[in-house]
Amino acid sequence: MPESRLLDPASAAGLFDLEKPAPESRIVVAMSGGVDSSVVAALAAKSGAEVIGITLQLYDYGAATGRKGACCAGDDIADARAVADRLGIAHYVSDHESAFREEVVETFADEYLAGRTPVPCIRCNMGPKFTDLFAMARELGADCLATGHYVQRLMGPAGAELHRATDPARDQSYFLYATTEDQLGYLRFPLGGLPKSEVRELAVAAGLRNAAKPDSQDICFVPDGDYAKIVKKMRPEGARPGAIVHASTGEELGEHRGVIHYTVGQRRGLDIGGQPEPLYVVGIDAAEALVKVGPKHMLAVDEVSLVETNRIGPLPDVQLTAKVRSLAKPVPIILDGPLGSGESTTIRFETPEYGVAPGQAAVIYAGDRVIGGGWIDSTTGCAA
Repeated sequence: MPESRLLDPASAAGLFDLEKPAPESRIVVAMSGGVDSSVVAALAAKSGAEVIGITLQLYDYGAATGRKGACCAGDDIADARAVADRLGIAHYVSDHESAFREEVVETFADEYLAGRTPVPCIRCNMGPKFTDLFAMARELGADCLATGHYVQRLMGPAGAELHRATDPARDQSYFLYATTEDQLGYLRFPLGGLPKSEVRELAVAAGLRNAAKPDSQDICFVPDGDYAKIVKKMRPEGARPGAIVHASTGEELGEHRGVIHYTVGQRRGLDIGGQPEPLYVVGIDAAEALVKVGPKHMLAVDEVSLVETNRIGPLPDVQLTAKVRSLAKPVPIILDGPLGSGESTTIRFETPEYGVAPGQAAVIYAGDRVIGGGWIDSTTGCAA
């Protein structure tokens, strides 16, 4: 197969927006063991810069060996090391299991225990993947830190901006809204303008052993998708049974196996029959072990309160949109309050949004540019 034009040294160097000539530059690449970060390492190596790969070991190596859908553990560390050897670059593994457990996994369990719907990938990016890697790259004297995320870093009038990837099917901007301006100035996302098919072609051209490796699925530390099993193991009190009640009447309709098995918007698994219309989870009272259900119209949300907000760059005077789930389409909103510096704010939807759950993130956009966002603390307009 002919070598891709993106593996030309000059073209590869251009993807990293280096301020110095490539031979005088040092790039640290976050290597998870997947094909995306491996291609970033290959492009960095092709640029002519000195390249150092770093893999964070985030959870038990042995337990993750051979598991599909994992990352930063088990076979993925071996894949990252093999890619580094193939490319002739330095590679280091840093044990961050304790920090990952405390900052991501424990929080994940506590959120479900409180009846909320967490997004651990954002927590991971806010903690080990960016904060810790950022510090390590700085200590190594790197000119930038590059990752395999599908987002774009574009220069605007006020500096670096975060934009959606050109391939909407791969866009990961929802998970990176908490990136700070300081971090964005140092980060590079060379895959943001590429489709996945071309990334795999690059992997083949570079002779990477993981060129055909499947993408990770679900949450990395819950590769079988059974998150409740993880939460129950860590927080057994979350499996306390309780009543399923109608949100309007308070009528008891059934019994549940613990609030950790339910999220707002859920329809399946309620095991309630004989109702005139389909019922959904519209609210969870974790303290009373109550799962509240109701018809779909009770899921309608007019506004949400956000906490721990972040803003990237100036706030433009244009129509803003927001996503309340990673796969949702951005919808028009009105921002009612300050955004950024950890402050709380409110966003109002121009038309009601459905299935909005506390614990999720709301990410705000101006066109393709990520403005920022925050954690959903509460919702209004839902009849639960």
